[in-house]
Amino acid sequence: MAEDHNFPTPGVEISWPPLLPEEKLQWEGRPAPRCYTFRQWRHALFGLFLTTVCSVWLWLGVQQAAEQGWPWLVWVPLPFLGYALWLAFGQLLVARLEWAKVAYAVTDRRIIVQHGLFKPCLTALELERLTWFRLQPLGTELGTLRIHGEASDPVLVLHCIEYPRRPAELLEAAIKSIQANG
Repeated sequence: MAEDHNFPTPGVEISWPPLLPEEKLQWEGRPAPRCYTFRQWRHALFGLFLTTVCSVWLWLGVQQAAEQGWPWLVWVPLPFLGYALWLAFGQLLVARLEWAKVAYAVTDRRIIVQHGLFKPCLTALELERLTWFRLQPLGTELGTLRIHGEASDPVLVLHCIEYPRRPAELLEAAIKSIQANG
């Protein structure tokens, strides 16, 4: 079955908190690793450009400091270079390390998102508070779901899901049942 590809690998355990009494897991998945890591590729590309500019600035600062005797000319571009390196490489590394702790689930009562680099953070949205969602296709059988609840609820983003039609169908069914009961 094609949809089984989106399920977590059998050797990797997702530690969901205890589900509510009589709550049933309908779908669970993880983001695609490369898509999740490189989802901010435009920032990384800008970071590479900025790294080049800051490196030239630093080189000119070193030359000027040697000529003029002003050592502060070397220190001025360093924070900018650090930020540029973070944009170019750091955020990609952090995203790749965080990927192992990212998981998504849809139960018969709520949507659960687990993420976080050092300490897992859980965010849940009750299905009866679901108002609308948007599926942004990222390629063939790959997409990002943006889920909106009522005004005070957080917006849940399920990045880079493989075969996103299954959770989208579950959310559509939940919205239809809310409208029918509302």
